[in-house]
Amino acid sequence: MKKFRCFSLVGLLLAALLPVLRADTPAPELDNGYLRLGFDRLASYKFTAPAFDPAADVKATPPGGEEQIPAAVKAWNGKKAVVTGFMLPVKMAPDGLVTEFLLVKDPMMCCYGVVPNMNEWVVVKMVKGGVKPLMDVPISFYGELKVGALFENGYMTGIYLLNGEKMGAVQG
Repeated sequence: MKKFRCFSLVGLLLAALLPVLRADTPAPELDNGYLRLGFDRLASYKFTAPAFDPAADVKATPPGGEEQIPAAVKAWNGKKAVVTGFMLPVKMAPDGLVTEFLLVKDPMMCCYGVVPNMNEWVVVKMVKGGVKPLMDVPISFYGELKVGALFENGYMTGIYLLNGEKMGAVQG
């Protein structure tokens, strides 16, 4: 039993030190003036989405969980960023181009596998027209990043929004 307590104590200490170690993480690299933000940074902390309350006042702002987002991540709000991930189309234009999609950390996180955590996807809305749908390959998107709770019809839909300006080269 003493070994169990020792390992539990070590685990608690590591969990307590983890945010300190992340605070020392170097600043994101720049890519032509855009912060290169990978999911290693975007999903580097635990985020638990607040539960939907059907009895809540529809005129009141629902809880968004902003207190869970680290200050270093909130500092990226309004900045130009490039994020690489896998496209999951949400809205398409009549011409077949994707105008809104989720950029997810892993291709197995949408249709086939585990539902991703709220900080493991970025809602991307293309500012000017759409892009060709490309799934199952990592793709980079450039634009202005918004950090904070996103709601649609009273449901929290994300914490990251990228107003997409352009698609980068497919990563190999």
